[in-house]
Amino acid sequence: MTDQAHLDAAFAALANPTRRAILARLSQGEATVNELAAPFAMSLPAVSKHIRVLENAGFIARGRNAQFRPCAIDAAPIAAIATWADQYRHIWGDRFDKMTQLLANNEDTK
Repeated sequence: MTDQAHLDAAFAALANPTRRAILARLSQGEATVNELAAPFAMSLPAVSKHIRVLENAGFIARGRNAQFRPCAIDAAPIAAIATWADQYRHIWGDRFDKMTQLLANNEDTK
């Protein structure tokens, strides 16, 4: 998969609030599918589909622990998104600088 395709898959996976909530839970540590499904009012197969999307996008790695396959977060796609977003940091900085100037000018006129 190309870098662009990885980025597309990552953004598509993050477009859903359930998947973002699953990642938030995994940021606290490994969890089984049942543990990940507990807070949601949906079937286990529906949660499994969300997990599969996250896994296909590279956000989740599965381990082995006896008969369980705990899920863990993989930060590589998050790092790729951060790298992509960083190329636009100068735009944010410029806008914040302009806003600071406007606010300072507003204070001077009072």
